[in-house]
Amino acid sequence: MGQAAYISQHHSFENSYHIGFYVSVPEKLRWPVLVIAILASVVGSQAIITGTFSIIKQCSALSCFPGVKIVHTSSTVHGQIYIPEINWILMILCLAVTIGFNNTKHLANAQGLAVITVMLVTTCLMSLVIVLVWNKSIFIALGFLIFFGSIEVMYFSASLGKFHEGAWVPITLSFIFMVVMSVWHYGTIKKYEFDVQNKVSVNWLLNLGPSLGIVRVRGIGLIHTELMSGIPAIFSHFVTNLPAFHQVLVFLCVKSVPVPHVEPEERFLVGRIGPKEYRLYRVIVRYGYRDVQQDDLEFEKELINSIAEFIRSGGADQNGFVEGSEKLSSISSGAIPLWEEGGDGEVDGPASPNKEINQQTVAPQRKKARFVLPKSAQVDAEVRSELQDLMDAREAGMSFILGHSHMKAKSGSSFVKRIVINFFYEFLRRNSRGPSYAANIPHASTLEVGMVYQV
Repeated sequence: MGQAAYISQHHSFENSYHIGFYVSVPEKLRWPVLVIAILASVVGSQAIITGTFSIIKQCSALSCFPGVKIVHTSSTVHGQIYIPEINWILMILCLAVTIGFNNTKHLANAQGLAVITVMLVTTCLMSLVIVLVWNKSIFIALGFLIFFGSIEVMYFSASLGKFHEGAWVPITLSFIFMVVMSVWHYGTIKKYEFDVQNKVSVNWLLNLGPSLGIVRVRGIGLIHTELMSGIPAIFSHFVTNLPAFHQVLVFLCVKSVPVPHVEPEERFLVGRIGPKEYRLYRVIVRYGYRDVQQDDLEFEKELINSIAEFIRSGGADQNGFVEGSEKLSSISSGAIPLWEEGGDGEVDGPASPNKEINQQTVAPQRKKARFVLPKSAQVDAEVRSELQDLMDAREAGMSFILGHSHMKAKSGSSFVKRIVINFFYEFLRRNSRGPSYAANIPHASTLEVGMVYQV
């Protein structure tokens, strides 16, 4: 308003650059105003950075943005986060726009269109809040939209007139991000629909018999899956092409929950798939956003202890809940003292219940622990037999089976769908971050099963 008042009193300018903001500021106040403007720009930049982090995190949670590394910097404030990749992208874009324009007039035009677009979108969304959240009359919402929207539309149309003078930048960036988000969301939905439609039913598994129609070899097979119920299609794909699997199968699902820490007694949810003689289990492991991912040996100990405690209790836990036809129970390991014998024969003591350690603090020389079921354990013969099978399988070794899927459009799909799925989505998937738990899996014990998703 001060700048407009100055222009109304001064009509003769040598060029357009003399209509700048600081020309209209009195000379005595010019330096204080400059300091305030610099401080305001710092506050504004921090607001943009933190706001971008928050929006990207919400979009990732809604499967509308590729996976990125999210670092939670506070144990009390869930929304206080840092995303390294987005921080670098913001820096590169700021430098590119500043160097590319080399002109404050074009920067102002780009900022003006961006700001008025945000105001216009906010007004439209606010009218929806008035009706859907506040349960007010639709006429109040229309009055709000018409009053403020008409003013903002005038500013918006004026900013569009500067499209070729810098205002094209926010529109171009918005279009790029909209394409990325749309492609990722579409591909993720198609992938999830394929998983749900092609997951193996428990009845199919029961018809195979205890041997599952395949050769059961010694050891524990840990199959990572995103499904919390049912059997993933990657399992049937594997046994169809290689009819052999481990004597004990565990379908593992790792989930992050919106709390800082998960208590040890609430971390593992254990359930059984099929009859006892099948030796099939489902385990859901829950981590808070400030929990340190466990070391692979420590994780194996806690996993075996949780399954053993589930077997001992017979799966009847009051804290359990029914997920489909499976009963998942919250397990606190340590009720059965599974002693560990070191490689030199001495007894190391019982497995520590749900102790979280940082991978960097683990000593370089780690000896493999041997789990032994104490003879004094008060369990019946059937439970002891199942526990002994679990211990024998653990002694034979544990293998981590990861699904590695590729998306491909079905034959006969439209040209646009083939481009979106075969090129754009696959490019984003290959260059985005995978699940965090995969980083702690030992490569020597990892088996990746590839599968093509025809969507």
